[in-house]
Order: sequence, then structure tokens, then C-alpha cells
Amino acid sequence: MTGDDANDTTETGDAVPAGRKTGAGRLPGDPDPRRQLARMVRVDHAGEYGAVRIYEGQMAVLGRGPKAGLLRHMKDQEEQHLDYFQRQMNHRRVRPTALTPLWHVMGYALGAGTALLGERAAMACTVAVEEAIDDHYQEQADALGDDEADLRETVLRFRDEELEHRDIGLEHEAERAPGYPLLSGAIKAGSRFAIWLSQRL
Repeated sequence: MTGDDANDTTETGDAVPAGRKTGAGRLPGDPDPRRQLARMVRVDHAGEYGAVRIYEGQMAVLGRGPKAGLLRHMKDQEEQHLDYFQRQMNHRRVRPTALTPLWHVMGYALGAGTALLGERAAMACTVAVEEAIDDHYQEQADALGDDEADLRETVLRFRDEELEHRDIGLEHEAERAPGYPLLSGAIKAGSRFAIWLSQRL
């Protein structure tokens, strides 16, 4: 039994119209629109939680250096995103991912670990994570129908802010970090895997 099946009656308190966009073209075995929406909210909450932990780890290492202001700005925005999805979870009665304790540790470790490699590596981490989130949020926005216009617009606004973070990282020499292609590829792959897991567990 999957996490969605185990919480079939409590994933969300909102009825989802049969014609909502998230149900269009659904194949046998795909989650129904209500579960799709619950997965969206769950994974977005998990992602923003992980992002906050990454910046907390980076701030622990670089919080007194020249990049402290930039890191604090990005962390503040991620905290606003997290607060929004926490409220969405409460409103829609969506459970958090069972992997939250893992993301608590892994997010901080990723942030602190890249910061220990230097400011450029910390910025490379930001660029890689935000490029993965860019694709993820755009896919969500494309899947949401007019009955979830507020959620769709919020997701798009958050996407714009994540792209701002990516651009900050690039402007601050992320691509000059040691081993940038390998570092970036590994973080992107890990981020996408975390998204996949958090939707389901």
C-alpha cells in the first residue's frame, strides 16, 4: 500500500471536479486528480523544507562572509514558500512526506558541505537545485486547471523567485566552482530523485 492509498480519506478535504486539468489523459493506474493534487502540495512542501535546510547549512558556514546577505535573502524567500505550502497542507488535509526527517539532515548536510568547498560551490548548489525546481514547478503549473488558478499563479510566482536564485548563483561565479559539471549534475539528479520520492512516500 502506497502512502497515497494509506491516506485515501485524508489527503485533501477539497472535492476536485471531474473535469479538472490534472485528470486529463490519465492512464490506468495513474493517481486520480485528488491524489495528484495532494502529491503536488506534499512534494512542494518537502522541496521548500529542504531548500530552507540547505540555506541553513550554508549560513552556518558562510553566514559571516561576503555572501551572507545573498544567502539570507534567498533563505527568507524559501521560508515564505514553505509557510505557504504548510498552510496549503493544513487546509487540504495533506500529510507531509514520510521522508521529512531525512530531508532535514540531508538538506543541511548538502548546504554545509558545499559551503565548506567554498562560496562558488555553494552558489553551484543553488544553481543546480533551482534548475531542477524550475522544470518541476513549470510542469505543475501546466497541469493545474482554472479551478486551482490561485495555486497555479502562486507556483509560477515561486518559480520566478527560484529562477532569481539561479541567476544570483550564476552571477556569483557558480560555474567556476571546482568540478562544476560533476557537482551540478549530481545535485540535479539528487534533487529530481528527492522530488520523485517525496511525491510517493
